[in-house]
Amino acid sequence: MVVLNFSNVNWSFLCSILVAKASVFFLVCILTLLVASPESRFSKAGLFPIFATQSNDFALGYPIVEALYQTTYPEYLQYIYLVAPISLMMLNPIGFIFCEIQKWRDNRSMSHNKMKIVGLGLLRVLRNPIVFMVFIGIASNFILGQKIPVYLENFLDGLASSFSGSALFYLGLSMVGQIKKLTKNAFVALILLITAKLLMMPLFCREMVELLDKNDSLVNHTSLSNYAFLYGVFPAAPGVAIFANQFNMEVEIITSGMVISTFVSAPIMYVSAWLLTIPSMDPNPLASAIQNVSFDISIVSLVSLIWSLTVILLSKKYKQLPHMLTTNLLIAQVVACIGMVIWNFIIRERNITLQILVFILLYSSLYSTYLWTGFLSLTLLLLKKRDVIKIPVGFIIVAGWGIPTLLVGILLITGERNTDSIDSAFFYGKYQMVTTAVTLFISILISGISLLCMNRNGQETDYEVLNPYSHNGQRENSEREGNEESQTSSSGSPPFAESSAERGCCSCQTINGELCCSGEGEPVSNATTNDSCSPPTETANQCESQCSSENCLLAQEEQRLQSGDKQLARHVLLCLLLIVGLFANLSSCLWWLFNQEPGRLYVELQFFCAVFNFGQGFISFGIFGLDKHLIILPFKRRFEFLWGSREEAEQSESSVPEEIRMTCQQFVHYHRDVCVRSIVKDRRCGAKTSTGIFFGCELVNWLIQVGLASDRGEAVMYGDRLAKGGVIQHITNEFEFQDEYLYYRFIRKRSTMTESH
Repeated sequence: MVVLNFSNVNWSFLCSILVAKASVFFLVCILTLLVASPESRFSKAGLFPIFATQSNDFALGYPIVEALYQTTYPEYLQYIYLVAPISLMMLNPIGFIFCEIQKWRDNRSMSHNKMKIVGLGLLRVLRNPIVFMVFIGIASNFILGQKIPVYLENFLDGLASSFSGSALFYLGLSMVGQIKKLTKNAFVALILLITAKLLMMPLFCREMVELLDKNDSLVNHTSLSNYAFLYGVFPAAPGVAIFANQFNMEVEIITSGMVISTFVSAPIMYVSAWLLTIPSMDPNPLASAIQNVSFDISIVSLVSLIWSLTVILLSKKYKQLPHMLTTNLLIAQVVACIGMVIWNFIIRERNITLQILVFILLYSSLYSTYLWTGFLSLTLLLLKKRDVIKIPVGFIIVAGWGIPTLLVGILLITGERNTDSIDSAFFYGKYQMVTTAVTLFISILISGISLLCMNRNGQETDYEVLNPYSHNGQRENSEREGNEESQTSSSGSPPFAESSAERGCCSCQTINGELCCSGEGEPVSNATTNDSCSPPTETANQCESQCSSENCLLAQEEQRLQSGDKQLARHVLLCLLLIVGLFANLSSCLWWLFNQEPGRLYVELQFFCAVFNFGQGFISFGIFGLDKHLIILPFKRRFEFLWGSREEAEQSESSVPEEIRMTCQQFVHYHRDVCVRSIVKDRRCGAKTSTGIFFGCELVNWLIQVGLASDRGEAVMYGDRLAKGGVIQHITNEFEFQDEYLYYRFIRKRSTMTESH
């Protein structure tokens, strides 16, 4: 700041970056206030916008900018020093004020003084070295005449040289172990935050420069807009994690998001920097390259989609909502991939009729994938209100296939073909771009409003929609605790008394929280003790033989819960990922429509859109392609049978690490009895009693409640240690410890079992 020459500063560029940062900041803040639960609304509204706007400018950004612009535009280096403190001083105080409000809401005993809250927020800003050193630098700039004294220059150069290495070391240090603490409940917030930071931020920065920069030179104007895009891609700064730790709010999401954004931004920064070094680009080879990438992605994606469709058909989930609409989405993705494969061969020929027919097939299905995202999100919302609103499934299916066909038909009538372009996205030029942009905007609008209303209607989940049974609500949880007999699967499957009778085993019912058995056809008396619900000896032996491993009644109950799940969590995740791709496509269309010369960075966005459009099968496969009961569990059992992993896991505890052994000893000695009284229930079937049964998520809640873990990520790690140390296990030993509605039990030690006998 001392040697900075303010006469060379382009102030309109700085204003553009500030407007872009402020737009993203307030957009994230408002959406967070609307979506987040009331309990943690203000902490999220304070920290999430800071995450989305505060970049790692000096440690990661400055070396890249220096390598790119040191010889061509050296004045661009000084903008790093100007942009960072401006955003810190103008935007971060708002976030700090929200965090102070949250702190007061959590601790009502604190004095609620508005001036005090604002003052604390401003004090945190002034205590930031990046801020107060800027003031010192600006004052020294005028006092010393932009020249550092010789006796200070060497000392300050040494500090400057040590900064980059130490800053990157701190970045790596703060990233260690954070991914392990990540739970799937935080995925929704992470996806939205990383989208805002790495997709919205660079696009907003570039467009604001395009609109507000008044530079007369076209070359400088274009280079500044490219530089703004590159600046927006810089990942989140480690300082945000410091703020989260200081306030002790949203630490899990912020630290995990910082790690993921750093890794995701790395290839984007590399590709962007590489494109900016190319002096000129011929559009014909680029169009051919995009076509080849689309063709290759379509073939691989087609295999993934066929696999995912097969899994949904074999599991028979296509008969229920929302899987019925998901099946239509997968079919549309399959047709789009087939259309691209055919287009790759037909575009080389000059047969206009065949090209038009293939174009109809390709873009009808592609527009259909766009619209199915919106319709699927709308259906998820309607499922929340199924008792009062009847879902028009037939109308949605007709609209999902009919509207895209109608749009393509209108495009064929009104558009003008561009026979020179081999890229299907430009086959009808401007008219096609407008049609695509309108379709994308409508789908994003429907999806955004639907998911927003869906989360607002169930705010008690607090971003926990990825909990597989969050849609059941706390009402069903309380019913489960009060009466196991009323527990059914989310699809309405019958109680296990009926299912066990159908299998020829003893009829089991729940009495006082236990699964008790009686002989077939005999009613169970209203007993209050274990002896009063004991079956005849032969029936007990029969049922005891049925209650081993995967045939255990509790395991069957768990399997019904899993197989009957509507998988709302996975569908929400699917919609969010698809919305990210739709937003990128919309940005690509608007970029091309409102810029006479799209530029080199447009190629990067175009490649991303091509990969998304014909690579949606990878997302579908990752979410629906690995069904637990059809694929994962049978494979795991086969693997255990071949390699004897279960026998190895049951060996002596001598191989258990010291850290795990100490954690288990501490838990057993100080906390086990209290935990048993709090969360476990004994369930009996015949002569066999399953003691210490509890849900994995119940143990996670208890660990947080008593202070053994600060968040759900740490609680899962703690429970995993207990499982590895032989304190707890899954009822059929098929799963590691997870924060889900899976049955676990406390393992009795030999001494304990001997005393009980």
